[in-house]
Amino acid sequence: MILRSSHERERGGLTVAITRRRLLVGGAAAVALAGAGAGGAGLAVEGGLLPGRSTLYRALGLDGAPGHVPGTQPGPLVSGHFTSKARLGASVGWTIAYPPGSAPGDRLPVAVVLHGYSEDHTDAFGRRLGLEHFLAQDHARGGTPFALAAVDGGDTYWHRRVTGEDAGALVTDEFVPMLAARGLDTRRIGLLGWSMGGYGALHLAGRLGAARVASVVAESPALWHQASQAASIAFDGAADFARSGVMGRQQELDGIPVRVDCGTGDAFCPAARDYVAGFDAADHPAGGFEPGAHDMAYWRRMAPAQLAFAGARFA
Repeated sequence: MILRSSHERERGGLTVAITRRRLLVGGAAAVALAGAGAGGAGLAVEGGLLPGRSTLYRALGLDGAPGHVPGTQPGPLVSGHFTSKARLGASVGWTIAYPPGSAPGDRLPVAVVLHGYSEDHTDAFGRRLGLEHFLAQDHARGGTPFALAAVDGGDTYWHRRVTGEDAGALVTDEFVPMLAARGLDTRRIGLLGWSMGGYGALHLAGRLGAARVASVVAESPALWHQASQAASIAFDGAADFARSGVMGRQQELDGIPVRVDCGTGDAFCPAARDYVAGFDAADHPAGGFEPGAHDMAYWRRMAPAQLAFAGARFA
């Protein structure tokens, strides 16, 4: 029997259904935790022997220190809306964050930011991820000046869906040309995303290739090995997964500097590790795996290194 309603939920694009067996096994795991102590339980969780990876990591304090948005004064932010043909007439919002000392219209390189599931472009800024503050911090530390630009992709997983809606085309055919019209240098863009957007960044980078992409940063990317494992909202069946998935297609990123980060307490961590292992040794991605969950606390902690990575590739 499957207990649904409040027990079925989306966690960063991952559908979790709590079954009676899962509840019983979880209870047994709790008993095991009590008997093993934090050290032994931590080894069991890390080895995948106990269920509820994210919950147990959090309970055991294995997610590391939370990151915080710096108090650095950001540069200008410009926001607006436009009607997207690629998203079937939806009104999509967008924001461009400029580094301090720059102004709208300046010819700067730009990294396009792709949000996660059940979010929109505003989650990249302000009280959520606060990327405009991290961008200002990177600039103050001598980083290469560049802009960040985020747009609303809906819950489409940044690729063409059976309905005809295509948030990937929104980025490449509508948003990037709009950024160019506003003076930004879009000859080679950066791509940065988390969760659903982490997958989307890898997917779009592979489609555009090294001639158009200066770097790609995938944070806690929503990845699965096969269609049967994927969240139902991520792909329109096995054919769509085969067409749009990124696992096993690492060679499409040849020539593009890649960074992949994922917290060890994240349910997507095992698949992310396998994805990284699929690169040739000479093209091994930067980043890595350290304590962290699938949440803003981890993503804020990683933001300084990720923006420095993207900026250095523009240099």
